Amino acid sequence: MPKEARGLANFLALIVDSTTSRTSLERNALGIRCFEKDCEGIIKSEINNIDSRIHWICPVCGNEGLISEWQVTKWNNRK
Repeated sequence: MPKEARGLANFLALIVDSTTSRTSLERNALGIRCFEKDCEGIIKSEINNIDSRIHWICPVCGNEGLISEWQVTKWNNRK
């Protein structure tokens, strides 16, 4: 697996692990730094009540994404 792909996979796994470890579904800071070059932002995430996707965002640079199908991964702490 290319280094960049492995880094992104690790980043997304950290988001799933941290988000599903919390009891609150509201958007909260995770303590995970944004992966964009020269960005010092801390990722915030929340679980959507309608479709259960995890929405993550960096409030500094605006980098964001959605993670679906996380429920079947080993990083899901809500099992």
